[in-house]
Amino acid sequence: MYMVSVEREFDAAHYLRDYGGRCENLHGHRFRVVVTVAGSRLNRIGIVYDFTELKRRLEPVLARLDHKCLNEVPPFDRINPSSENIARTIYRWLKPHFRGAGVTLASVEVWESPQSRAVYSP
Repeated sequence: MYMVSVEREFDAAHYLRDYGGRCENLHGHRFRVVVTVAGSRLNRIGIVYDFTELKRRLEPVLARLDHKCLNEVPPFDRINPSSENIARTIYRWLKPHFRGAGVTLASVEVWESPQSRAVYSP
């Protein structure tokens, strides 16, 4: 199995409802997102999936979150914008773009700090 990943960042604010700590207050992060696709075959030029194409698919998804208060962006107006929920939501938004692409969306990582990340992989 071959896996390729791209990494991008976006800036956003959020707060965690019912957290019971400092993160219940509005605060911001420079979120780092790593998206990984996997495939078993290389194409005729020896790549499993084009990095440029993967970045192109990710950019509009992150634009929906960039410089926003995530608590005001669906589905985070109903669920907490935790790193776990952000990773799962980005996965769900991206997944349809890979139908028939010869790869599967393997995982989405969301880093809210250099030491803290959440990974969603079904």
